[in-house]
Amino acid sequence: MREIVLSIPTLEAQQNLEIEVRINGKKKTMCYRVELVEWDDPNASSEEVVDVLRKVIHDYDKDWELIQIGAPDKEKIPIMFRKKKIMYPDGTQEAIC
Repeated sequence: MREIVLSIPTLEAQQNLEIEVRINGKKKTMCYRVELVEWDDPNASSEEVVDVLRKVIHDYDKDWELIQIGAPDKEKIPIMFRKKKIMYPDGTQEAIC
């Protein structure tokens, strides 16, 4: 199992989450960011909404990877990114938030 689902408080746009976990006694910090993508027209077609999402995801900071696209409402959709890990020469990895 590689994933655990956690309930977190309601988030506003552009909020960062830092989660510390211990795996086999080793502490790891994982960094997440939630963005709310909005579009101007509440009557936008599915294709228009997908185009907006594609652009946001494509243009997003390359140090972050897409993790989840949430359920949309009439005007916005939440998307979650996770900070990519930095690989050190000794083989250790770290996500700097």
